[in-house]
Amino acid sequence: MSIQKSYETAKEIYAGLGVDTEKALDAMNKFVLSVHCWQGDDVGGFESSGASLDGGLAATGNYPGKARTPEELRKDMTKAFEFIPGLKKANIHAMYLESDSSKKVDRDEIEPKHFDGWVNWAKEQKIGIDFNPTYFSHPKASDGFTLSSSDEGIRQFWVEHTKRCRKISEYIGRQTGVRSINNIWIPDGYKDFTVDKAGPRERLMRSLDESIAEMLDPGATADAVESKLFGIGSESYVVGSHEFYLCYVMRNKNLLLTLDAGHFHPLETISGKISTIMMFIVEMLLHVSRPVRWDSDHVVALDDELLAICQEIARGGYDYRMNVALDYFDASINRIAAWIIGCRNTQKAMLRAYLEPYELLKKAEAEGDLTKRLALGEELKSYPFNSVWDYYCEINNVPVREKWLDGVEKYENDVLSKRI
Repeated sequence: MSIQKSYETAKEIYAGLGVDTEKALDAMNKFVLSVHCWQGDDVGGFESSGASLDGGLAATGNYPGKARTPEELRKDMTKAFEFIPGLKKANIHAMYLESDSSKKVDRDEIEPKHFDGWVNWAKEQKIGIDFNPTYFSHPKASDGFTLSSSDEGIRQFWVEHTKRCRKISEYIGRQTGVRSINNIWIPDGYKDFTVDKAGPRERLMRSLDESIAEMLDPGATADAVESKLFGIGSESYVVGSHEFYLCYVMRNKNLLLTLDAGHFHPLETISGKISTIMMFIVEMLLHVSRPVRWDSDHVVALDDELLAICQEIARGGYDYRMNVALDYFDASINRIAAWIIGCRNTQKAMLRAYLEPYELLKKAEAEGDLTKRLALGEELKSYPFNSVWDYYCEINNVPVREKWLDGVEKYENDVLSKRI
């Protein structure tokens, strides 16, 4: 059966539950996914800071062909985009700058011009770019503290870095015509027994207040703050906790709160937090990852939690107040395939959420018909979602099902295998 015929059959089946597949596809055409550049180079960056990857981060594996230059990284992302349907943005860190001189540009010296290569590429791709200050893998973060450092010189260094990143994000947004979200995450914390938990948080609050004091163009950029439960080297105490940033965003209504799927206790899910938090804040940023025994940034799989996250977005009508980005890095497999798998899985989950007969399920629940709620929920798992997904890929001119793998294998043979 052709993809078109399979879709028409699926369309009729879903209509029996009151689900309009065309409406779901239209919603997917508006869904934007921010794709993280650091999957392609193992979170290395291009600044040559002299510091190894640290700050609670670790990329494992040595699969051949990783990007070694900005040009190679952008080329790899461009190739990945060929196999990912829908609207996309690129997500980059400050350490992915490009210096136009032999002089090392430190993080308190970065300027918009150091990201013109990314801006020009984004214009060619007709996409936007999200941004992130980089507070790890740097000599001035070697003791595990940045914006909350008790060393005033180091604290001010990172405040200046944050200020400059905000201006860069604004510049990117203006140049591309797509708002750039500037996401602030710091690795600050202690490995073991901690006495003074308030002091570092007071310094972090002061640093954030100083950093975001200047009002920037809201059409070009927005700031977000991201929490974490623990990191390598901060297992016992993290300064930027979920409670800290939740309260800080409540005080600063112009900020976005970032929830990362891997930054909480293993039995704690972000899908369960979304509806509550969205009652009190204007906008949210989600970092979609897959934790395996805590934060470990595995390639996103089409699992229950991913579907639950997307269901909360669709059920709550949060589409226009929610920003979804990917955040993982796996160096044990083909890095381009890792992008494609994670992106397509996230989009599949979002499409499945849009195909849910939410009003029907909600009505059954409200009437106390929990039998019907459960029965429908289980039967939906075998509905022909895959036929709608195949059709979505076809109308977006990307390979259907696993056919994208042929293109990735050819690129590996022609390009990646030649990188030494």
